[in-house]
Amino acid sequence: MIIELKIPSPGESITEVELANWFVENGDVVQKDQEIGEVESEKATLPLIAEKAGKVELLAEVGQTLSIGDIACRIDTSVQPTEKKEETKEKETAEKPVEESDKKTPEKAETTTREKEELQTEKKKVNAHVKVTPVARKMMDEEGLSLDDVINGLRKITSSDIQAIKHIWTSDAGNSFTKKETSREEERNSMSQLRKKISQRLVAVKNETAMLTTFNEADLTAVMEIRKKYQEKFVEKHGVKLGFMSFFTKAVTMALQQYPKVNSYLEGDEIVSPAFCDVGIAVQTEKGLMVPIIRNTETLSLADIEQQILDIAGRARKNRISMDELSGGTFTITNGGIFGSMLSTPILNPPQSGILGMHNIIERPVAINGKVEIRPMMYLALSYDHRVIDGKDSVSFLKAVKEFIETPSAMLFGTNDPEGLLLGL
Repeated sequence: MIIELKIPSPGESITEVELANWFVENGDVVQKDQEIGEVESEKATLPLIAEKAGKVELLAEVGQTLSIGDIACRIDTSVQPTEKKEETKEKETAEKPVEESDKKTPEKAETTTREKEELQTEKKKVNAHVKVTPVARKMMDEEGLSLDDVINGLRKITSSDIQAIKHIWTSDAGNSFTKKETSREEERNSMSQLRKKISQRLVAVKNETAMLTTFNEADLTAVMEIRKKYQEKFVEKHGVKLGFMSFFTKAVTMALQQYPKVNSYLEGDEIVSPAFCDVGIAVQTEKGLMVPIIRNTETLSLADIEQQILDIAGRARKNRISMDELSGGTFTITNGGIFGSMLSTPILNPPQSGILGMHNIIERPVAINGKVEIRPMMYLALSYDHRVIDGKDSVSFLKAVKEFIETPSAMLFGTNDPEGLLLGL
C-alpha cells in the first residue's frame, strides 16, 4: 500500500512553507511515527512524521517552497523495516560468554602491540622537543624518573602555559602557529522563511510604532539570597531549578496589574486592555528568535512559571513548538544578559505595546544608606509604544518591577508597598 505524506498547515494565515531538512535518504525504510523531515514557515518549524512504517520515496528537495497540502513524499508500507545490524551485533555480543569476549585472538593482540608501539613513537617525538636543564636531568637520574613520569606528574596546564608556548612556537619558522594566508572568500546562504518574516516584522515595528525606551537598575541581592537559601529544597519539591526568570515574570505580572496601559495594545482606533497577563519569553534558537507564551501568569506560582519556561523553551529550541503557543501575548520579556549584554533597547513584539529587557548581573559599587557597598546590579530596559503608553506609566511600571525584584516578599501582597497596605493607606 502506498500512502502520501502531505505538507501540514502551520496556521490559518500561512499558505506556503519551505522544506528545511530531510532526516532520511530516498529509498530508506522508516519506522512508524519516525521524524523524517521538517518544514519551516514564516512563524515556526514543523516536523514531518511517518504515519506508517515502510520504504520512503522523497518527492521534494531541501529548500523547495511547497504549498499546504502538497505531497512531500510517499511511503510504501509493503516494505517493512528489518532489525538493524547494529542491534543484532549488540545482541550477539551480549549473548557471548564473558570468557569468550575477554579472550584475545592473535590478530587483536598483534594490533594492540602495534598501537602501543605507535603511541610510544609519538611520545618520543613530543618528548624530543621538551627542554631539560642539566641540573633537572641529574635529579631525574638520581630519582630514577623518566621524562614521561615528570610530565604526567606536573600540575594542571593553564592558559598562561598555552600563551607561553604559543609565543615560543610563533618565533619558529614553519610552525602551525605561523600567520595564516590572507583569504577573500565569502559564503552566501539563502534566508529562511522564518528569518525573512522576522526581518519584515522588525522593520515594520520601527516604522509603524512610536517606540521609546526607558531605563532603570535593580539590586538582585535579595533574589540571589533566596535562590541560595532555598534552591536545594525547591529542586527537591518541584523538580526544577529556581532561576531569575520566574522572579522577573512574577514581578512583571504584578506591575502589569498596577499599570494596565502597559498590558494594552492598539487594534484599529481602539486600545484593548486585557484583564489577564500572557507573558512571552523570548528564546534564541538556531532558526531565529521565538517568543512562546505563558498564559495567565497572574494565576501561576514561581514553581509553575519555572516549569513552563523549561518546557516551552526546550521545545522551542528543538523546533517543536506549536503555533498556538507562539500566538497572542500581552507583554514580552527578553534576557540579553545570558549573552553578556550590559544594556540594550529591545524591539517591541507587535501588537504588544511593551517589552522588558534584562541584562547581565555585574557587581558594582552603589550607595546604600550613605555607605558604598558592592551589590549585584542589573540594568533594566523597557521599550514601549508611546501611542498607547504615556511616559508616567512606563517609568512607574519599570520602577514597580525594580521594587518587586529588590523586595521579593512584596509579591505576596500584590503591591510594592506592603507596609502601606497593612496600615490601610
